[in-house]
Amino acid sequence: MLMRTDPFRELDRLTQQVFGGQGTWSRPTAMPMDAYRSGDEFVVAFDLPGVSADAIELDVERNVLTVKAERRPRADKRDVEMQVAERPLGVYSRQLFLGDTLDTEGITADYDAGVLTLRIPVLEKAKPRKISITNTGGAQEVKQIDA
Repeated sequence: MLMRTDPFRELDRLTQQVFGGQGTWSRPTAMPMDAYRSGDEFVVAFDLPGVSADAIELDVERNVLTVKAERRPRADKRDVEMQVAERPLGVYSRQLFLGDTLDTEGITADYDAGVLTLRIPVLEKAKPRKISITNTGGAQEVKQIDA
């Protein structure tokens, strides 16, 4: 009901393992996420450590949700000689293809402690409902015939 995700994500992960992490040609690793249904909404949580809230963009076009975030270099790098630089910088983006049963107009977003949490309501028409059964043919009788 919720989504398909970036088809090249797994290929990128394998390529980075084979060729030893971040090369100059590779894009930054995709942002990890959890997605689950909680009652009448889907919740999607993205890990974005070190990203400020103003460096996150959310866009929805039709049923495609795009999350873009940028981890910027520290501002106080003027007099710094870097010894180890393992934390990737740059722009991260991820697209989710939302099902037709989700309300893209009602998406809410919250960012706290490096975790972006999106709440996507399920449309009323997609919620489980009970269907009543009426008996229009009347009661049926079962007769026993003696032989």
